[in-house]
Amino acid sequence: MMPMNDQRGYDRPIEVNENIYWVGFHEERSNLHCNPFLIVAGDQAVLIDGGSRPDFAVVMMKILQTGIAPEQIIALIYHHVDPDLCGSMSNMVDICANPELIILSEPDNNIFLSYYLEKDKRALLRSIDDYGGEFNFGGRNLQFFKTPYAHNAGSFVTYDGQTKTVFSSDLFGSLSTHWDLFIELEDDCYLCEDYSHCVRQKKYCPLRDILAFHKSVVPSEKSLRYAMDVIGDLEVEMIAPQHGSIFKKKKDIRFIIKKLRTLQGVGIDSF
Repeated sequence: MMPMNDQRGYDRPIEVNENIYWVGFHEERSNLHCNPFLIVAGDQAVLIDGGSRPDFAVVMMKILQTGIAPEQIIALIYHHVDPDLCGSMSNMVDICANPELIILSEPDNNIFLSYYLEKDKRALLRSIDDYGGEFNFGGRNLQFFKTPYAHNAGSFVTYDGQTKTVFSSDLFGSLSTHWDLFIELEDDCYLCEDYSHCVRQKKYCPLRDILAFHKSVVPSEKSLRYAMDVIGDLEVEMIAPQHGSIFKKKKDIRFIIKKLRTLQGVGIDSF
């Protein structure tokens, strides 16, 4: 596994793929590393899982540092309804000041997302179903694939065909005791059977945290298996979760999909 870096350099946006920027933050109280992503196409942008209300200023500063003005953001995408993703929604709506702005999510989510907004702003909510499961802007196409109960009823993932990136929300994420924006596994990791004792004597194994996180936040083995089947059918070159670290190595991605698809003791199935 690649060495875990310190936090220097993470005070600015980072281009993680072609015109895709990490604009995330570290929630120290919960130790969650949260990863909002800004996708830019021409003079327009889409923000994915914009983040919590207390960290709104951090995210917006990084958006501005990419050169994108708030009024250029035409859509806010929210993969589920948790406040670490959605808490700053009303702030984002107010500062974007774009008359064409929409908020995109799954119908089951929109019922609850409406409570993050003033009543006169709830008309901005749109269903991914209304757009035929995709959204086009600036010549870029985003596709939406539903992953119900992984971890909310209305959960889904977003696929950017231009870079073959899956924005996976909580899937592939972790509550990491050590963190870097990117993870790359060593060959030994594919054969390891005990993630509490690294054969290379490394002090930290991210796989242990990833598997534990999914056991905690996903309701059942069936819902996690279904989600992995959905993502496994896509041509994927990068996994960008809302928590934890990004995967950009195809072999790692296939390995993690297999591990999560067969993971036991998930949610209610741990009883």
